Amino acid sequence: MITKGQKINDRYEIIRSIGEGGMANVYLGYDTILDRNVAIKVLRGDLSSDEKFVRRFQREALSASSLAHPNIVEMYDVGEDNGIYYIVMEYVEGKTLKQLLKKRGSLTLSEAIDIMLQLTDGMAHAHDSYIIHRDLKPQNIMIKDDGQIKITDFGIAMALNATQLTQTNSVMGSVHYLPPEQASGKGSTIKSDIYSMGIIFYELLTGRLPFKGDNAVEIALKHMREPLPSVREDNPAIPQSIENIILKATAKNPKNRYDDARQMHEDLLTALDDDRMNEEPYKYKYPEHENDSTKNLKKIEDLEKNTEEEEEEPIATKIEDKGDKKRKIAIIVLSVIFVILVLAIVTVAFIIPAVTASKPVTVPDCEGDTVSTCERKLQDIGLDVKTNIKSVASSKIKKNKVVKTDPEAGRSVKEGTKITIYKSSGEETFEIEDYTGKNYIEVQTILETKYGLDVSVEKRDVDASDREYDEQEIIGQSLGAGSEVKKGDSIILYIPNIVDTFPDMAALGWGLDDAQAFCDKYGLTIKVEYQETTAYEEGKIIDQSRAAGSPIVKGQTFTITIAKKPKVVEKPDTPTTPDTGDEEEEETTTTE
Repeated sequence: MITKGQKINDRYEIIRSIGEGGMANVYLGYDTILDRNVAIKVLRGDLSSDEKFVRRFQREALSASSLAHPNIVEMYDVGEDNGIYYIVMEYVEGKTLKQLLKKRGSLTLSEAIDIMLQLTDGMAHAHDSYIIHRDLKPQNIMIKDDGQIKITDFGIAMALNATQLTQTNSVMGSVHYLPPEQASGKGSTIKSDIYSMGIIFYELLTGRLPFKGDNAVEIALKHMREPLPSVREDNPAIPQSIENIILKATAKNPKNRYDDARQMHEDLLTALDDDRMNEEPYKYKYPEHENDSTKNLKKIEDLEKNTEEEEEEPIATKIEDKGDKKRKIAIIVLSVIFVILVLAIVTVAFIIPAVTASKPVTVPDCEGDTVSTCERKLQDIGLDVKTNIKSVASSKIKKNKVVKTDPEAGRSVKEGTKITIYKSSGEETFEIEDYTGKNYIEVQTILETKYGLDVSVEKRDVDASDREYDEQEIIGQSLGAGSEVKKGDSIILYIPNIVDTFPDMAALGWGLDDAQAFCDKYGLTIKVEYQETTAYEEGKIIDQSRAAGSPIVKGQTFTITIAKKPKVVEKPDTPTTPDTGDEEEEETTTTE
């Protein structure tokens, strides 16, 4: 019993349970060494006590741990601790594709294609490493809130394929996506995963499964015998090109299917092109039932038998009773057939893989090498190099030198594994846009997180009277639009420092009341002076101590001069003196 707080392998601390299944319980755990959350799958029930299953499970899980792809859940660790068999994986926050379908029903065509493009890309990567999932279904596909999918359960699916299953929910969940050849006991190939992906695509578009039944055998028989229902009959808006992809993927004869997942992926990329939307329905080149072996359903019948409470009669008793001799002969024949089947299964599952298994090799470190040098390194130890060399930007590695490989250096892979080489395209550069008018926080976040620029923000004085400014609005930038930059380069974004300024009160025709209200608003001390003049209207401001456009500083004294009508001074009239001749007389007197 796993409990909260329990440590597995003295490293992984259990936080809480996040799911239960027929094969394993899943827990959210904390890796105390690498300081990260992880998902921990712990085998349950009789599987953990089945020594053969456990050995295969550990071997297959370790093989799957070499996969590194954004659409495949990464496996970190596989091990055992006091009888607890566990896998430690990348923790993905989200829901399974099955949960999404239960909530939404069918998805839109664009959503379904996006999911299938991710699924086929991830499976193409797995198939390149000769790893077959064998149990693809929506329950084993996680979808994050941003729409990215993650394929899970590689190790468990591969191990389960070669052991006797007894968990009812696992059988019934898997049989809906089971390829005909797998149902008839022929074993799995890359094309088996393609069939399962075709059924998943059908379910995404219609919201339902193509074949249903009361038990696993009935459903498996339908996969082997009945044609797939048409998605276009359910929804005529779906293009014929999309139905063709489903028809080709779910062909009962593997010869009529896609050769590999990458071919299906490339078909999806062009399915909505104008010249393909109304293409002719897909016609099978080979007969669909040329090698129909529906009689070999013992594996599924055994599974179904385990789900029923009452015991069924042995197969031998189902033969018509035509005498003891015929009964004995029938029992002997069936026994011989059963022994042969068991030997065949053991040979295919254990002996042949043990004889033909390639020895593991470690991918060498090619960082900084030329492509040709890296190719020689890989080929010298028995690895295959893909002809398509990919390019990635790098500030550390010189142009045309090797940056990395996929699988990455240090990974243990089988001989013959195909390796992708990534060479440097040089330091990544991009052009600066015109960010004027945009929010500086959004622009700064993009430039820093996406492009790695050193972004600083400075304020510039702006006159609030010109227009209204947003405080977070970019009004200028140190690098013009079209400038090329690279990671680590610097750029300055200018935002407004809104400054209030004095208006031209005379030009505005303000009076004392207007000036007083202005000073009250900005905390200024007003001083009023008057000047007699006939050039201005009385009561209007004719001068101010602070020039128009100068910044306002709270607490300043502001003097205004107001026009005053001049006073009118009346001059008195001059009195008139009568001429009496006294003046002459007076003058005469003085002379005397």
